[in-house]
Amino acid sequence: MKKISILGSTGSIGTQTLDVVAMHPEAFEVEGLAAGSNTKLLLEQVRKFNPRRVSVATKELAEEIKSSLPEGVKLYSGKEGLTEVAAGGEADTVVTALVGSVGLQSTLAALEAGKHIGLANKETLVTAGHLVTELAARKGVKLLPVDSEHSAIFQCLNGENPKDVASITLTASGGSFRDYTRQELENVTVEQALRHPNWSMGAKITIDSATMVNKGLEVIEARWLFDLSYEQVHVLLHPESIIHSYVEFRDSSIVAQLGTPDMRVPIQYALTYPDRWESPAKRLSLSEIGKLTFKEMDFDRFPALRLAFECGRAGGTATTAYNAANEIAVARFLRGEIAFLHIEEIISEVLQRLEIVAYPNLEQIEHCDQTTRELAATL
Repeated sequence: MKKISILGSTGSIGTQTLDVVAMHPEAFEVEGLAAGSNTKLLLEQVRKFNPRRVSVATKELAEEIKSSLPEGVKLYSGKEGLTEVAAGGEADTVVTALVGSVGLQSTLAALEAGKHIGLANKETLVTAGHLVTELAARKGVKLLPVDSEHSAIFQCLNGENPKDVASITLTASGGSFRDYTRQELENVTVEQALRHPNWSMGAKITIDSATMVNKGLEVIEARWLFDLSYEQVHVLLHPESIIHSYVEFRDSSIVAQLGTPDMRVPIQYALTYPDRWESPAKRLSLSEIGKLTFKEMDFDRFPALRLAFECGRAGGTATTAYNAANEIAVARFLRGEIAFLHIEEIISEVLQRLEIVAYPNLEQIEHCDQTTRELAATL
């Protein structure tokens, strides 16, 4: 029986991970659950899956739920709580389903403790890719991608020689506003931005999909996961989200991974790799789909994606700043403080103002992250 801990258990990826666990109760044991402030759902999860360790966002929330927990469950809070759930206990695999760079410290702690990582928190590699991949290699543990695009690439590369890879292509749905012009984006609302046509995701990721920042983060993540140059990473608009991504090899052969849009498939594969088990996902019928469409990526229409490539090539803390500026800008948009197009403008302005550290240590990364957030909050 595989023991797992989930960071971000009440979010979209976390709840779907527990769907997979519930479908295979004979195969998985939940060691730990870390959530934010949704204590009602967390307590439901605790009663159903009986974890040994639980963490919430604050000490105050921990006090509120303390008396509701079954006897013997260890309760933690804050950043320290994330680390305890990630690195403590007997989990074999830690699913990092947190949103944002808050997942970095706990992921590093889990790696240091020798845990395999089911990686859904792309910001970890965007913020500190060199530190994370170096530590994983040193500890001999796996970084198993949970994002549908990276899982697709991972599956396409099974059994292949990495030297034979010519390029990879990440597909993008285009998000809520894929058919809008730049002019039409000027007055869009939060409610409109949160209506993703294909996927059911949390608010922040849905906004990132609409700006194409999410794809930018995935480009940077792919560079680290698969040890590629940015010249080898491409993005293609594919509105149906059926081809999740593909690999072109040097002999011109292309291998793609297809399926219905259901995150439980890549989540389950990360937990069962290298085996494949029965899945709750609907099976794909290409005859029902009828046709698949594709468009070249327009970097003038989606400048945030262009910025991601530029930051990736610049390296160092450029990608840290890209992510941190976006997190603040998205939060401000969701609160109604700024317009939709201001998100990418804030990211661009921050990047122009900050000095980049070429090969940062953890302290320098954290300093860049904090400085960027403070600046992005004022623009």
